[in-house]
Amino acid sequence: MSSPSPTCAGAPPRHPRHWPTWVAVAAMALAARLPWPLQRALGGVLGGVLRLMVPLRRRAARINLRLCFPAMTEAEREALLRASFRDFGIGLFEFARAWWGSITPIRRRARIEGLEHLTALRAQGRGVLLISGHFMTLETCGRLLCDHVPLAGMYRRYRNPVMEWAVKRGRLRYAAAMFGNDEVRAALRHLKQGGLLWYAPDQDMRGKDTVFAPFFGVPAATITATHQFARLTGCAVVPFFHRREGGRYVLRIAPPLPDFPSDDATADSARVNAAIEAMVREAPSQYLWIHRRFKRRPGGARSPYRRKQGAGT
Repeated sequence: MSSPSPTCAGAPPRHPRHWPTWVAVAAMALAARLPWPLQRALGGVLGGVLRLMVPLRRRAARINLRLCFPAMTEAEREALLRASFRDFGIGLFEFARAWWGSITPIRRRARIEGLEHLTALRAQGRGVLLISGHFMTLETCGRLLCDHVPLAGMYRRYRNPVMEWAVKRGRLRYAAAMFGNDEVRAALRHLKQGGLLWYAPDQDMRGKDTVFAPFFGVPAATITATHQFARLTGCAVVPFFHRREGGRYVLRIAPPLPDFPSDDATADSARVNAAIEAMVREAPSQYLWIHRRFKRRPGGARSPYRRKQGAGT
């Protein structure tokens, strides 16, 4: 059976084995309709609870912070860890609101800078690859940006068919199209036709074309897709900064990366990582630190997430 169109979620899964997931989706959709101040309060509490409930992810985040911020004291990193889980909890409500709720209360207080860069590129008929990182604000800010430009997205599919259908349908309420990670050709065609595509290339994707490029000065397995997309389509690569400041959102479209791509995929990947690092430094607690970003090491060196024999938690 063929995949659903990038502009259509297809038919929802109806088998009884999916009913428990539908109950969870319904609960999330209801939570998406709570008042925004209440969502923030509940999200902060939820994040604190999750910090205690997911020790392996907490450990991964602690290791990431130690690698990326070696100059911080241990107390400072622990404070950032707590803040990151608080923002993670708030982010879960942000995701739900973006997919299935209303952003009208948020839209009134949003600030967007740099739209002129997208306007100029669109006037040239040139495709645009917006790059960002995995921040908890990405869905809400992506939806806010869709108020101004026809933005498509590229994403990793959910294994659960109910979540895949429900999330894609929610995103297609505002996105021009959604391309799964198995729809690279369609995404390339979208860029060649002058489309705008959002993409987050900041995770270690096993089985993909990768190079080791610095991220916070640490070699990180980095997919070369940004380099390849630009090389194959001639699109502009544009960093997309976004963060939450209290109850409002700040979005900034940076100028296109100059002279991109080059002939060196590793150098280009390092430039992409540097752009994402700059985004993280602006809002470090809102980044997804629980991902094991440095699990693959150059030369097959030991992963920093592996436990030493006899070590405690």
